[in-house]
Amino acid sequence: MFPDEHERYHRQLLVIGEEGQEKLRKSTVLIVGVGGLGSIASLYLAAAGVGRLVLIDNGLVELSNLQRQILYTTDDLGRPKVYCVAKRLGLLNPGINIHPIYSEASFDLLRRIISEVDLVVDGLDNWETRVIVDKICYELGKPFIHAGIHGFYGQLYIAWPGKTPCLRCVFPRPPKRTNKPIPVFSTTPGILGLLEANEALKILTGVGEPLLKKILVYDGRTGLFDYVEIKSSDCKICEE
Repeated sequence: MFPDEHERYHRQLLVIGEEGQEKLRKSTVLIVGVGGLGSIASLYLAAAGVGRLVLIDNGLVELSNLQRQILYTTDDLGRPKVYCVAKRLGLLNPGINIHPIYSEASFDLLRRIISEVDLVVDGLDNWETRVIVDKICYELGKPFIHAGIHGFYGQLYIAWPGKTPCLRCVFPRPPKRTNKPIPVFSTTPGILGLLEANEALKILTGVGEPLLKKILVYDGRTGLFDYVEIKSSDCKICEE
């Protein structure tokens, strides 16, 4: 470890040690979607020193994003989100590799990228793509850290082949997509995106206990967190 890296990560090394930091340096994480959830998760993963971050998003920065997607500024309006995020993360930590992909998250693209990464972080705003990611992650044996938000509400779940039921098993009837915008309080995606990053770092370093077989439920109106235990499942996908 170079002297400047030791200084950069000094406070973290007191927690995970140089071995844990080296694991982060050698890790690759895919973040699908860099809106409210994904931009925050990517910020902390970059700050922590994850060696390679792959970002997929086909969106442009809009004025309505700025209320909660804090990596963007007014000067970014109309620009591809992935390029804006990649630039800022590079300024934050030039010692890591950032690979922005300005594209729709198609099945073929996701399968190729997921085969090359250690885990996937959910920054999506639709269940159709989440189902595709979940299916590919289970085929390839990769952990998928899911988060969803609505208003003051947030939920987090880790779908990890061989350790937990898949996302489709836990949420067999996800909400249908509508043309109406999802209501989101400004801090909700920040809190859930940070929790996603926290779980990812624990999995990558092997330090701490990942949130397995539980759904974390956050209620911003009361400031309370709760957990829903996940028991055995009859899902054929999980059994296979």
